[in-house]
Amino acid sequence: MNKIFIIIQREYLSRVKKRSFLILTFLTPLLIAGIYAFMIWMIMKDDTEKRTIAVINNSELVKPVKSENFTTFKYLQNVSFEEAKKNMTANGYYALLVIPKDILKSQTAELFSYKQVTIEVKSDVGGQIRDHIEKIKRSKIIVESNIPDLEQKLAATRTPISMRTIKFGEGGQVKESSTEIAMAIGFISSFIIYMFIFLYGVQVMRGVIEEKTNRIVEVIISSVKPFQLMMGKIIGVAMVGLTQFIMWVVLSGIIITIGTAIILPGIDLDTLQQAKTLSELPQGAGSLNPDQFKMAQELLGTFDLPYVAGILGAFIFFFLGGYLLYSALFAAVGSAVDNETETQQFMLPITIPLILAMYIGFAVAKNPEGSLAFWGSIIPLTSPIVMLVRIPYGVPIWELLLSMGTLIGTFLFVTWIAAKIYRVGILMYGKKVSYKEIWKWLRYHN
Repeated sequence: MNKIFIIIQREYLSRVKKRSFLILTFLTPLLIAGIYAFMIWMIMKDDTEKRTIAVINNSELVKPVKSENFTTFKYLQNVSFEEAKKNMTANGYYALLVIPKDILKSQTAELFSYKQVTIEVKSDVGGQIRDHIEKIKRSKIIVESNIPDLEQKLAATRTPISMRTIKFGEGGQVKESSTEIAMAIGFISSFIIYMFIFLYGVQVMRGVIEEKTNRIVEVIISSVKPFQLMMGKIIGVAMVGLTQFIMWVVLSGIIITIGTAIILPGIDLDTLQQAKTLSELPQGAGSLNPDQFKMAQELLGTFDLPYVAGILGAFIFFFLGGYLLYSALFAAVGSAVDNETETQQFMLPITIPLILAMYIGFAVAKNPEGSLAFWGSIIPLTSPIVMLVRIPYGVPIWELLLSMGTLIGTFLFVTWIAAKIYRVGILMYGKKVSYKEIWKWLRYHN
């Protein structure tokens, strides 16, 4: 056992001391924060591009579309479509809008351009035409019905509804929740596990191949059993990944705390969570609009201490379980080949379950209680990813324990199989290995 600890220490220290590890560990939280900040800035940034759209209005029913923001509409009189199309570039028109004469019947207008129009322009133009057509139809119905003040009565029936999602706790208490946040947490967590399993599993495989091709392993196994060497490498690299993840959590927490203090100066999170309305917040929250206040309430209601602790605990367990399971397979593959180019035929059966698990995750987000979600979170080859998508929605404790138990049992079984391949393949040189050859190794008894 002491030899395994020595190998773990060597694998761990040799990696955490690398400059690439330090750079990735400290810059990743800043990079992630920068990407999200940039995305939010892009979403909130107003479209200030000046555009002129030429309009051929063949319908007497549709009134001129109003110019809004930085988009201007120029109505063409006595100009054919071909002529307008020919002179679009010369006149500096961004697009050409054609409103047909029978628009009430066809319910379609056409927007021509030499490049793809933006979604905001399409939505703006289509929304104005749709609203005007609806007004025409509504006026026709009002005239035909001959009911006094019908338009005002219809307008009074339009009621915007805001949907809140609230979860019951085990003790009957209630708290604000968010389906969108739960889905985001599930997908982000599962993607990180997917990335970590590949990243660190491949590191184990490459380390085995490197020691094998350099003949270093011949010296090492003179004093260490092949199983001890394999387990030492797997656990050592796992500790590297766990260290990196913990540092990401700590650094991200610091960045979020600093960012919150900058965005909401003078407002603590407890005050923000307990406030029922925006007016109850201190003067410093004047920059918050109702939508931002609602989002902040949902975030704080979702990320309470028990919830965060449960998510982190599940993440660490399924990260370690999934990594240990797949790393044993990666180590076996590395021991069976002489170089990395020969690993492709053996990598496919390992990567298919991981890729399949990511696709199952999309189905789980739609139906986290379905049979596909259940079996995907129980089968060990997919459970590390699928279960992380399900957990934010709430998983019965017996299903969680069953998933954990099968993952541990499968890891022990796969490690036993991988060790049989490893102990033979680690000293096998110059021979291209096939599945038939590996099957012989599994049946070999020393």
